[in-house]
Amino acid sequence: MIDIFAPIDFFARFIVFDVFKLSEASKFSESLHFFIYDTIKISILVILISFISGVIKTYFAPEKTREFLSGKHTGLGNILAALLGIVTPFCSCSACPLFIGFIEAGIPLGITFSFLISAPMINEMALVLLFSLFGLKIAGIYLVSGLIIAIVGGFIIGTLKLEKYIEPFVFELKNKVKPSCACGCGEEKQTFKHRLIEGKNHSLGIYKSIWPYVLLGVAIGAWVHNYIPTELLLKYAGADNPFAVPLAVIIGIPIYAGCAGALPLAYVLVQSGMPMGTVLALTMSVTAISFPEFIILRKVLKPQMIAIFAGIMTLGIIFTGYLFNLIFKFI
Repeated sequence: MIDIFAPIDFFARFIVFDVFKLSEASKFSESLHFFIYDTIKISILVILISFISGVIKTYFAPEKTREFLSGKHTGLGNILAALLGIVTPFCSCSACPLFIGFIEAGIPLGITFSFLISAPMINEMALVLLFSLFGLKIAGIYLVSGLIIAIVGGFIIGTLKLEKYIEPFVFELKNKVKPSCACGCGEEKQTFKHRLIEGKNHSLGIYKSIWPYVLLGVAIGAWVHNYIPTELLLKYAGADNPFAVPLAVIIGIPIYAGCAGALPLAYVLVQSGMPMGTVLALTMSVTAISFPEFIILRKVLKPQMIAIFAGIMTLGIIFTGYLFNLIFKFI
């Protein structure tokens, strides 16, 4: 099988061992090689993936998503909303307009939350980076588990009838507020050239906003990979620690690094022997339970609703971590 990233590895080795003349036996040289290789690799993937997703998202205006989900009933509506969340535009700035637009259209609260859970958790960048780092099986498990959390979480919220925890003004805005995305995503009736330009702008905008997290994530990963004893890591986060999964989620919740920063570290943790379910739980909590998103959603949701929303996602991620730790014992 051809390694498409071999030229990057060659370049990283050239810089470390030929330019800087470092010893191949030193931990520092191994860490520097890891840092250069993974930073370039992940940067290329992020730019390429975000360009493609930027073009694709021009075909999925928020208004189209809202119209498609209108009239759908609980169950089927939760499934469709979770699936749409994978490919439709979502960013922190669009959280409130999308939420208001869904409520205006009469979409049930539970279906709305299936979309809000799925969109940030199962984004195309996370899936492709997971595929490149871990392979198709792991990316598929992440996709399926994320969909289950979105569907079940939305269904539970819908069943509990929590409309009383939505700020009253949301229901008073019908026919007054039109949802939009401040990022400029989802425009209709564009030429293909304009879609390519939108993809380029989307790609550059994404990378400009996340490159510090890419560097930080790779740097931490390189440090963990070469300087943290595997035995120490496995003592606190290994399969023998029954509290490793909830601990990973607690650690991941306050981190707002995005998948591009979290996945390099996740890759190192798996290579060091940490169970895959624990690592997936950490990755999901970083990408899905975002404090900035909750702060923005506070404009339309009461604190009780945000707490329930976060609690359901946290429990779902913890359950997924334990489940897949169990699955990977037998495969």
